[in-house]
Amino acid sequence: MSDPAALTSSDNVVTDVIDDGQVSGQQILVVGLCMLFNMLDGFDIIAMAVVASAVSTELGLAADRVGLIFSFALAGMMAGAMLLAPISDIIGRRKLIIASLLLMGASILLTATATSLSEFIVLRFISGLGGGALLASQATLAAEYSPEKYRSLSVTAVTCGYPMGAMMTSVAAGFIMPEHGWRGMFWFGGAATILMGLVALALIPESLKYLFERRPDDALARVNKILTKLKKQTLDRLPDVAQQARGHSPGLLRNVASLLTSEHRKATLTLWATFFLCFSTLYFLLSWIPKLMEESGHPAEVGRQAFFLFNLAAVIGIFVLGALASRWKLSTLVSVFLFSSAVLMVAFAASPNELTLLLAITFMTGFLQQGGFTGLYAVAAKVYPTSIRSTGIGWAIGLGRLGAVAGPAIAGYLIASGLDMSANYYVFAVPMAIGGILAYRLHVK
Repeated sequence: MSDPAALTSSDNVVTDVIDDGQVSGQQILVVGLCMLFNMLDGFDIIAMAVVASAVSTELGLAADRVGLIFSFALAGMMAGAMLLAPISDIIGRRKLIIASLLLMGASILLTATATSLSEFIVLRFISGLGGGALLASQATLAAEYSPEKYRSLSVTAVTCGYPMGAMMTSVAAGFIMPEHGWRGMFWFGGAATILMGLVALALIPESLKYLFERRPDDALARVNKILTKLKKQTLDRLPDVAQQARGHSPGLLRNVASLLTSEHRKATLTLWATFFLCFSTLYFLLSWIPKLMEESGHPAEVGRQAFFLFNLAAVIGIFVLGALASRWKLSTLVSVFLFSSAVLMVAFAASPNELTLLLAITFMTGFLQQGGFTGLYAVAAKVYPTSIRSTGIGWAIGLGRLGAVAGPAIAGYLIASGLDMSANYYVFAVPMAIGGILAYRLHVK
């Protein structure tokens, strides 16, 4: 058995057992399940974009009311990421992942029975709470179970799950909606999410780092059970240093205050502004592409096709940017992607209503915009030192999601006021262009 006395910290123990030897099937399973859960998250949160036209018709909702539904789901995600995700440090990542999946599944099933705007708003907010907590917890768990040399690939794969799930929303809608309508989409999504909650209960392990540092009941037995599945040597006892580490974690408020000290203030405010602007445009497109295509005279199937292409391109763009980042300055690369996507939005708005051309521009916009936006997460990780990195990333994403809340709602009011698809694309190209310029100013390699 391994002797933990020779190891100086729980971080070293985790590094030793994860990086030592070949990757086990258990590690691959954890990353794969986290990616699958993220796909469900993307499917469930974005499903409203695909069914928006049918819901507004059946319930008699104007565009500004539909925009509120979008925004409350995203507000829930913001609250979940900032308020619920930190609870995983207390109860463990495994419990929070399972609870988030079950919460999302139950609220999505209830959404299938909704008959009023108020019911939609409450239930979509609850779904967003679960989604926001899930997104933060599963990415961290995947990183913790990945060896150092594969960690970036693992996190990228998990991140790709969200646009993959959004992409599958369009595919599923083509099979489900003709016979079961918009409610069938929520029945399917809710049932699948609850099923995955049960899968997580059976297969997802707890974070080793959490077990070492928090030491819940029978922590040693749980650690050794995980080590056995990872095909690693078990431990005689938990490392003493983990006991010491538990009482010396800096407080959340102190970390947040550190983000605004003179050393980090400029980068922090630039990062928050960039996330806010890019979130507003990205979620305008994620929420409104299908309905805007329909209002331009195209059938619902075309709207779903455009949405599918936008998210398919995102998956490709994320991996391409990751490959290019090894050769080019990261913040410059992200800036070029984001600013170029704004140029393409203007080109889309100025183009004739020719379907093939519009779909091609939509694909390239998704490639550049979502590839660049995901790169912004990596930029945030490099802006801050290790001691405040998690807080810096979490608050950048959380506060940035205010833009995700505002974007769809503003678009709803603009559409209700009579602005067509082209005018909305012109409007939302502006924040994306400014976000691209700000990203360049972060100067991260």
